[in-house]
Amino acid sequence: MVVQFPTHFDGKRFFNPDAPQVAGFWDVLQWKLTSRPQPSPGFLADVEPSAPPRCVEGSGLRTTLVNHSTVLLQQRGCNILTDPIWSQRPSPVAWAGPRRRRKPGVSWEDLPPVDAVLISHNHYDHLDLPTLRRLRARGDSTFVVPAGVARLLRAEKIGPVHELDWGESLSLAGSLSGFHFHSVPALHFSSRGIADRNRTLWCGYAIECQEGLVYFAGDTAFGGHFAQIRERFGSPRLALLPIGAYEPRWFMSRVHMAPDDAVRAHEILGAKTSIAIHHGTFQLADEGIDTPGKQLMADVQDESFLVLKNGQFADIR
Repeated sequence: MVVQFPTHFDGKRFFNPDAPQVAGFWDVLQWKLTSRPQPSPGFLADVEPSAPPRCVEGSGLRTTLVNHSTVLLQQRGCNILTDPIWSQRPSPVAWAGPRRRRKPGVSWEDLPPVDAVLISHNHYDHLDLPTLRRLRARGDSTFVVPAGVARLLRAEKIGPVHELDWGESLSLAGSLSGFHFHSVPALHFSSRGIADRNRTLWCGYAIECQEGLVYFAGDTAFGGHFAQIRERFGSPRLALLPIGAYEPRWFMSRVHMAPDDAVRAHEILGAKTSIAIHHGTFQLADEGIDTPGKQLMADVQDESFLVLKNGQFADIR
């Protein structure tokens, strides 16, 4: 089934419909010239890694925050991994770029077999080729990516890979039988170099199974798409919502939610439980490494929106 989301492609590049477009070069330059990052420790040795079970049977849903936007979802004998990154830097080169401030909460050796890998867009902190190559070497993973991204994975011989536009859906056999993956809108952008801005799509994913819906928002600003997603799929059993890389707001609000935005999204979605992602591992903007999580905990009114540390898990009922 194809859901009719707004037009978001002009024949050459993707764009955010009915929303402010992403900042350009001069905005980036202004931000960098005026940036006053909140000081944060160079490295925090406070992660207590966990070893997830090989699989979780039945209707229970174990959700483990590995780091950043990397979450391990385990349910009905199936393991799904979102935007995996185990590298030291989300960067095109190993010697430059934002460095890791915390280690992953699951060591590579303790990562169970992964049935499906969901990639939300092609930024280096979400599409980390060294990690994807390691997953390919382990075998048995299916990769799901937004429109235009499959070419990069296939060039690296990473697969099998399935490409989805907003509103398109994918159902697979084997261990993934009974799960339906739907690509849904996000307000963001794409690029891995200077000349490829918005040549590929960005998205979130609605994961349906008989026990309920899991919504992985990927990277997104706040917008009307949350109401659209609830209208189309109903309220999620679990929502994974980004809260980091939001300062300064004049620059970041077009592509990233602040914690109070994420609380509004949680309420609009009617999510039974939400878990914060995109924070606590890499300092990508001006707020401190732990500021997003602290701010979210100050904003939430109950325990339906969780802030997990790397390696912590929640059993969702």
